[in-house]
Amino acid sequence: MEGGIKRRLALGFASNWVGKLASTITQLVQVPLFFHFWAASVYGNWLIVSAIPTYLTFSSIGFGNVASNEMTMLNSAGDREAALRVFQSCWWLISMICAAVGLLLVPILYLVPAASLLNIHAISESDTKWIVFYLGFSVLLGQLEQLMSAAYTCVARYPYGTFVKTMISLAAFAATMAPVVLGYGPRTAALVFLVANGIGTVTFGLFVRKDIPWIEFGWKHARFSEIRRLASPAFAFMGFPIGNALNLQGTLIAVGYALGPVDVAIFASARTVSRVALQMVQMVNATFWPELSLAYGAKNVALTRTLHRRACQLALIIAVFVVAGMMTAGPYFLHHWTGGHVPPSRPLLAILLLVVVVYSLWSTSSTLMVSTNQHQTMAAIYLAATSLTCVACFYLARWEGLYGAAAALLISELTMNFYVLPASLRIAHDTFPAFMASMLHYPPSLRPGVLLAQLRRVNLKPED
Repeated sequence: MEGGIKRRLALGFASNWVGKLASTITQLVQVPLFFHFWAASVYGNWLIVSAIPTYLTFSSIGFGNVASNEMTMLNSAGDREAALRVFQSCWWLISMICAAVGLLLVPILYLVPAASLLNIHAISESDTKWIVFYLGFSVLLGQLEQLMSAAYTCVARYPYGTFVKTMISLAAFAATMAPVVLGYGPRTAALVFLVANGIGTVTFGLFVRKDIPWIEFGWKHARFSEIRRLASPAFAFMGFPIGNALNLQGTLIAVGYALGPVDVAIFASARTVSRVALQMVQMVNATFWPELSLAYGAKNVALTRTLHRRACQLALIIAVFVVAGMMTAGPYFLHHWTGGHVPPSRPLLAILLLVVVVYSLWSTSSTLMVSTNQHQTMAAIYLAATSLTCVACFYLARWEGLYGAAAALLISELTMNFYVLPASLRIAHDTFPAFMASMLHYPPSLRPGVLLAQLRRVNLKPED
């Protein structure tokens, strides 16, 4: 790989890490602030109400991701006119969908007793409706921000676009905390969050116009034929969040029916600890995604193959190292983290960590398919595999307890490996033996002997 690609990958990983760090900081800071300035009942009701608008993230129906891939591949192939056509077509489609959803939200909130349905008592009916309205529009604005981020991705400046989006999110969070600290209630906090996100969206748009002059916000180049062409991969994208919900919430429900609420708590806590490695793997996927689109769009088969191999190799290395660390300290951390309510079960954690290792290979390999809009069949298989996992989780939990429930999670991961890896190798014009051999091959500069020699030279005194 060229130095520019390596630099972008390093910056991309760093910007994704900053995004994860920002999300973690947000979670750590907001909990004590809310508990200090609001009553516990008010904060609990806020969590319930604020969870409802998140479902509006499905409103773009996957067109944001598909547009990002398509624009990146077209611009990499030198066809900026076609990339602009995709941008404007999807911009107006998403804008119209968001406007329609926003307008539909008004009569629904007017007619439906939201607080009563959600069992909200610490926040008034009127405030509950306004909070859902404000936060709902904030989520809809996020759909447009995703498309503006795609503009930076298509010109190989995705680290900068990701960083700007993270800073906008942090600024919106900081603005929201201001009324909380000043003693205002949930309704005011939600309004400030909407205003902050609105300012952030406009600012992001101004950045795009300044940095990428050929990106225009208009409808001159929009075409319905582009929307029709991208509809199939866009709808297929919806299969992944649905499959994830089945894999996470569906299996918990199955364990609850089979074993009861106590075992659900133990299973959920152990899986949360095991998914630390999974978060790192997902950062690798997000980093390599734009580069795979760029290489494939430029019809650079050799680079596409190299990126696919290196992404899978890095994901496996991270997964194995994190899993090894979690196997050592994980059981004790889990036991103390839950205040002694979850026993330090090493076998249970070992099965769940094995699931993460198996996941890391197909998940990273599938990035090649997703980044090139060739994921329709994979999405259908993922839905079927996660549905089967939920059923198997119930029966295996009844027969073998939590160990059986954890083993059931391997069903979807193994199924996806059997499909994804051969399909990705075909796209990369790679063979299975060569791919597996590449997993054990490292650049000369990273081989242990070379690293030790470099360290020895650094430690040598001048007179030596």
